[in-house]
Formats: sequence, C-alpha cells, structure tokens
Amino acid sequence: MIIRKTTTSDIDEACRIYADARVFMRESGNPRQWWDYHPAREVIEQDVEDGLSYVCDSGGAIAAVFYFNIEVEPTYWKIDGHWPNDEPYGIVHRIARARGAEGRGAGAFCIDWCFEQCGNLRIDTHRDNAPMINLLERLGFAYCGVIWLEDGDERLAYQKTRGSVT
Repeated sequence: MIIRKTTTSDIDEACRIYADARVFMRESGNPRQWWDYHPAREVIEQDVEDGLSYVCDSGGAIAAVFYFNIEVEPTYWKIDGHWPNDEPYGIVHRIARARGAEGRGAGAFCIDWCFEQCGNLRIDTHRDNAPMINLLERLGFAYCGVIWLEDGDERLAYQKTRGSVT
C-alpha cells in the first residue's frame, strides 16, 4: 500500500467510497455521523484542488480516501476535556475505507502515515462510530474529551503524540 494525493480522475471512486461508508456507518449503528450527502462532491473536489485529499493505493486500486493537513482546526479550540499539548498538529477528516478493503488494514495504514508526517495527530469521530473508536484506541490515540462542530453536533476527540504509548 502507498499513500498518494487524490487526483481529479480519482474523484468518482472517492465519491463511491464515501457513499459505501455512509451505508456501512448506518449498518454498524452510526446513522447520524454523515448525512446522505456528506461529504458532498464539491467538498471532495475542493480537497483535491487544495492538495489535501489522499488515497491509499493498494495494487492500483483505491483502498481508502481521507483528508489530511497540518493546520489549526477551529472546532478543536473549545474542548470539554484536555488536549495533551498545544504543539502544531495534523488533522484527519473524512477517512473512509473502500468496500472490499475490510481486514486489509487500510484505515490503520492511512492514520499511521498521517502520524508519521507530523508526530502529533488529532482526530474526532461520532460517539456511535464504534469501528473508528476501536481503531483509534488500537493505534494508541488517547481520548481527550468532547468537541462541537459548527452545526452543534458533538464529537469525541482523540490525539496521539510521539510520546504516546501504543
């Protein structure tokens, strides 16, 4: 597996992966994290244009897609809890695994790659997203508290730092 930037020719496949992920979330007890259209094609196109969308390529097929950047995330400013540090950090958003990539470790591969880029990584997820929570805990992320999105929805916030125990 390799990580590469998403290209415009990958956008249709990325949209299919996100559509499949929405179905998977509903089927696994997480019906509210992503609506029927999130992320919208326009968001994916903007991520690609900005160079912030990545895919996990497994033998020429896309196994996962995600957003990654080292930036300040405004929704992380207020947390009911505590971040381990205030150092610059990377963020992961909109990570989704392709149907058929189950059990191949694509999600862990993507998150590990992001962590290697910065050594200080934050990510949030819906409290009903048990598969993601389990993955984050397995990868050594610490639960830090609750943050709220711009629309008022809450998310569980996690962070992993170079000193974290895995």
